[in-house]
Amino acid sequence: MTFTLIANPPERIDLSPLTPEKLAGISRRDIEKIRLGTSRRASTVADIFRVSGDDVENIVFDGGSDRFDRVAAQLTGGSLRVAGNVGAQAGRNIRGGRLVVEGGAGPHAGSGMRGGRLEIMGDAGDRLGGPLAGELAGMNGGVLIVRGRAGAFAGDRMRRGIIAVLGGSGDHAGSRMIAGSLVIAGGTGAMPGYLMRRGSIFLDRAPENLSPSFVECGAPESAFAALFDRYLVTEGILGLPLLGNAPRKYSGDNAVLGMGEVLFPRSPGN
Repeated sequence: MTFTLIANPPERIDLSPLTPEKLAGISRRDIEKIRLGTSRRASTVADIFRVSGDDVENIVFDGGSDRFDRVAAQLTGGSLRVAGNVGAQAGRNIRGGRLVVEGGAGPHAGSGMRGGRLEIMGDAGDRLGGPLAGELAGMNGGVLIVRGRAGAFAGDRMRRGIIAVLGGSGDHAGSRMIAGSLVIAGGTGAMPGYLMRRGSIFLDRAPENLSPSFVECGAPESAFAALFDRYLVTEGILGLPLLGNAPRKYSGDNAVLGMGEVLFPRSPGN
């Protein structure tokens, strides 16, 4: 089923009603009446999109907008693809299925994920996979890939799953991590892993500014690093291994529990 954008919406819209499980068994006429607007304008599907096709298990948004919020929220199966940008909370609380955003995404993409796969071809905003205000944990499962750059606090309070950012990230990547795996290629900002308790952060280069409460552990042989490298290549997330067999390792953040780790390749001669 294809939702072709007629014109940029006049208000922010909530696209969470347009998922396979929520559209199953609904006629096209009733789909066009679904309210998406979040203001008094009360925009409906028919006001914003031209609807075609009938395969609700595979949904395409032909055209994107920074005002498209909560795309694929609470998705449990099927697939969604957005040919353009999306707004805030894309893939919020995904449990299964697949969301592909061919442009960029706003803040809190992948927030509350429990499973499934979210892939963003462009850049992502701040707090990728992070919790909303008042929540105790961020991403809790699944795979989240950003082919471009992520903003600050990527992976904040992450608990499970894998986040891979391939175009670099802002400050405090992996802040307050509880567990899980965060991969960043392309460089990262200040203090990755700030106040992380457990979990693993994999970098393609030495961080320029690591919190002083991390402790260097040398460059031990790591079967886990080799297996994780293989997984990243096999899944098509990276084209080449990130770490090698004996990456440098820092443990921390010792200002809190201190059972996390930051790993990155050894420089030549070290």
